[in-house]
Amino acid sequence: MRLILLGSPGSGKGTQAKLLSQRLGLVHIGTGDILREAVRQGTPAGRQAEIYITSGKLVPDTLVNDIIAERFQGDDRPECFVMDGYPRTLAQAASFDAVLRKQFLDLDAVIFIRVDDEKVVARLSGRWVCPVCKTPYHLLSNPPRKPGVCDLSHGPLIQRSDDREETVRERLRVYHENTAALVVHYRQQGLLREVSGEGGIEEVYGRIVQELNHHKNA
Repeated sequence: MRLILLGSPGSGKGTQAKLLSQRLGLVHIGTGDILREAVRQGTPAGRQAEIYITSGKLVPDTLVNDIIAERFQGDDRPECFVMDGYPRTLAQAASFDAVLRKQFLDLDAVIFIRVDDEKVVARLSGRWVCPVCKTPYHLLSNPPRKPGVCDLSHGPLIQRSDDREETVRERLRVYHENTAALVVHYRQQGLLREVSGEGGIEEVYGRIVQELNHHKNA
């Protein structure tokens, strides 16, 4: 099976990708992991990407596309996989389509995990962490006994910059800007499968598998 997972920041797509990988025997291909591996191996594209990564800049689309293409051109290319975090834009999707065609690989489905924006904001902006012992907290689902104070170290909790509400909302704005075209692209190919990302992890996983089985048997 060959899958792409789409979903906003905080939709749980990374968790679902790991479950699908473990339970269905798929290679989990995450953008961050594949960039780091290309850098570690010192591939031509990896050496270029390292310049951006070490300076804290976003790796350009063209370079990410080259690194993904490298991964699928080797002798150990994955036959069955789940893509997590790629493609993010229509340009990346077009590039990936070309890579798969060249390797005679067809996608089985693109799973679009939907979560309401306000629920995403609540999920992400509620996260705090202890800088001393790294214990994570969530103001709604796992709050500290004393507001703003770690249960273990008794020190003040901090919020990562990525989890601040204004940052989360900006990430969502950029995500929607890019994803609208992706959804149309894969719907036109007859690959898009939409599932709700609300509820427990196993509940969401069950919906994904049910959707895959439904279309497989249709």
